[in-house]
Amino acid sequence: MKNYLIIGASSGIGKALAENLSAENKVFGTYNNTFRETEENISFHKVNVQDENIDLSFLPDILHGIVYCPGSINLKPFHRLTEEDFMNDWQINFMGAVKMIQHLLPNLKRADQPSIVLFSTVAVKTGMPFHASIASAKGAIEGLTTSLAAELAPKIRVNCLAPSLTQTGLADKLINTPEKLEAGNKRHPLQRIGQTADIAELACFLLSGKSGWITGQVMHVDGGMSTLKV
Repeated sequence: MKNYLIIGASSGIGKALAENLSAENKVFGTYNNTFRETEENISFHKVNVQDENIDLSFLPDILHGIVYCPGSINLKPFHRLTEEDFMNDWQINFMGAVKMIQHLLPNLKRADQPSIVLFSTVAVKTGMPFHASIASAKGAIEGLTTSLAAELAPKIRVNCLAPSLTQTGLADKLINTPEKLEAGNKRHPLQRIGQTADIAELACFLLSGKSGWITGQVMHVDGGMSTLKV
């Protein structure tokens, strides 16, 4: 049984991923606002990645994989974005991942074929109005992915998933009416928005030995939005 840490495991994609992994592995999940009780093979702990001092003493000495799921959707016209908006998105999406990985590199290095999975967004590759702040922070995640993959090879693999609009609580304001949901579906060549299972399945694959020759990749799981025009 392997040990995995899912940062942001109490809802959305992180929740789906934790449930998938827990069938055959021990999963340590963190939450900040959405409380979850410990379940079979999933141990939940409250962690705020923006805290100056993060207590990770609950983790085992050996970790086979880390997934950083926290994110934000702060969509505003560029002229209305404040420095605080940019810094908040930067701290949640980028610096939180940096801090957690730095803390836990020794745990990963003790494992056999460990893997890190990060999250970007389709908006980095496909320019979208009102995404300047979040796309900037997630663009930094893509740079971190390739840089770390090079630096940590061959011991630790690092990859990134870049979803489009996915049905999670974070995206609720964008799909909370039938009209909004229909519009979101129609924007994608596959005519539907993403589901958490779509993303979790690929994340599981990237954590497993089945993806042992894949590192430094930004994979788009976006219903074809980043590459197709239909």
